[in-house]
Amino acid sequence: MIKTLLLQASTGGTNYTQFIMLAGMIAIFYFFFIRPQQKKQKDQKKFIEAIKKGDQVVTLGGIHGKVVSVDDSTITLDVDRGNKLLVEKSSISLESSKRVSGEK
Repeated sequence: MIKTLLLQASTGGTNYTQFIMLAGMIAIFYFFFIRPQQKKQKDQKKFIEAIKKGDQVVTLGGIHGKVVSVDDSTITLDVDRGNKLLVEKSSISLESSKRVSGEK
């Protein structure tokens, strides 16, 4: 009888420990992987919406240019003395564009 009570007490504690460890792992994944990625996506979206005529930007392919016009989903870039390219807004790199323009 005493042996049964001790066995039940020890397994009950183990279940709580496993639950606490699982909750801790979920919290670590959230704070170190999911949350920073969501913040980065939010910053990228805000940057894309704020692009205006005259900004210096860099595409994901590495093309540098000055924004000539902005439409709903596209941007026209002046890349060299009147040579213009039409690119999607989603292809503009936040990190590279900030480096070129000198922002932090």
